[in-house]
Amino acid sequence: MEHTALLFIVGVIALAIGFLAAKLLERNNASKLIQRAKKSAQGILKEAKSEGEALKKDKILQAKEKFIELKSEHEKVILSRDKKISESEKRVRDKESQVSSELSRNKKLNQSLEDKLKDYDKRLEYVDKKTAEAEKMHASSVKQLEVISGLSAEEAKSQLVETLKDQAKTDAMAHIQTAMEEAKMTAEQEAKKIIINTIQRIGTEEAVENCVSVFNLESDDVKGRIIGREGRNIRAIEAATGVEIIVDDTPEAIILSCFDSVRREVARLSLHKLVTDGRIHPARIEEVVNKTTKQIEQEIVEVGKRTVIDLGIHGLHPELIKAVGRMKYRSSYGQNLLQHSREVAKLCSVMAAELGVNAKLARRAGLLHDIGKVPETDTETPHAILGMQWAEKYGEKPEVCNAIGAHHDEIEMTSLLSPIVQVCDAISGARPGARRQVLDSYIQRLKDLEDIAFGFQGVQKAYAIQAGRELRVIVESEKVSDDKAGALSFEISQKIQTDMTYPGQVKVTVIRETRAVNIAK
Repeated sequence: MEHTALLFIVGVIALAIGFLAAKLLERNNASKLIQRAKKSAQGILKEAKSEGEALKKDKILQAKEKFIELKSEHEKVILSRDKKISESEKRVRDKESQVSSELSRNKKLNQSLEDKLKDYDKRLEYVDKKTAEAEKMHASSVKQLEVISGLSAEEAKSQLVETLKDQAKTDAMAHIQTAMEEAKMTAEQEAKKIIINTIQRIGTEEAVENCVSVFNLESDDVKGRIIGREGRNIRAIEAATGVEIIVDDTPEAIILSCFDSVRREVARLSLHKLVTDGRIHPARIEEVVNKTTKQIEQEIVEVGKRTVIDLGIHGLHPELIKAVGRMKYRSSYGQNLLQHSREVAKLCSVMAAELGVNAKLARRAGLLHDIGKVPETDTETPHAILGMQWAEKYGEKPEVCNAIGAHHDEIEMTSLLSPIVQVCDAISGARPGARRQVLDSYIQRLKDLEDIAFGFQGVQKAYAIQAGRELRVIVESEKVSDDKAGALSFEISQKIQTDMTYPGQVKVTVIRETRAVNIAK
């Protein structure tokens, strides 16, 4: 037991010694590790210090460069500010010097003005004195004249004024009469020359259209197909076109009757297509009429474009071009409206060139003067006013608009284009053969002209001559004096203008003559 305990104790001691030895070994290793760590830490610190120094140097350099850059910019700003300040100071000094010079100049001017005012006051005093003396002398002379003549100053003045008035009136009337006679002679000669030259230089075309069109057929058998069963085809055509179709005993022909020539043309072309195709029934009729209507509308635009190009007119609004094209299918007093307008445009161009007016504007106004006659819808507005409103709406010049509206004297003329258009319209309409009138209405118009003249006192005879273009009135010399003859001519012309409708112009000539008759026995 003791040996075992001893062995146990020895073992324990050995274990303790081994443990202590292990601890000692670990402590030695730890110290070595600590020393190594210290050495590495010192190396890291040295490297960190060196890198920190390098970074510090770089940052300091960068800061210095930035500082230098900011400093240079600041110096530039300061220099610019100093420059502006110096410039403003210079301007201020210049202004001060200018103001001082102006002040000195104003002082001199004020001084001179004061001197002039003093001199002026002295002269006014002198003039007032002289005026007072003159008034005294005038009053005394007037009194002496009144005593000598036996008339007061007012009476003498009134007599003198009346004498001067009568003399001035006589001289003025003589001068006016002479000037008017000279102006009439020269004006009539020049006007006749211009109008004759204008008419001679224009080649006129006569075009007369009726309110009916004749549609020729190959044979009378086609009439039955056009009429259709129980007349349904002819009723469909009349309903689609608005044209009355007259089928009578005329061989190989039917008559299309309508006041609107566009509708008549649509009906004629539609019938031509239907007869050529051979298929004539209500559905086909409506289809063909619609196509023909579109074709006519395109043709109207093409006619307007061709007319404008032929006359050399540029920049016309498309709606006005369309209105010009529609004039092809409109007639006035039997005269084709487009031909009439083209003729008026050419006449206006020639006459404007003779008078030194813008020929292009005159041609434009002449072409457009009757566009109010082709409205798409019925209207009560006179065609001249309607045409002027269209021209204003579509951007035409004021001279052209006024010429359109004033060519029948419905508004006041404001430019020389207006009388040119009016005269050329009358020339084109008054040309023999240009227009056709019904005989009864023509005779009635001549009778109405003569009746208007007989409605005035002192009229002995009245004759409508030159196809109603002139009314010659013979008056009784005992009842109508020379002065009243002129007034009577004016009154008759105004009465005709307000009460009658007529193409062109009517010249009223009043003739007064005194006859002394004696018989020698």
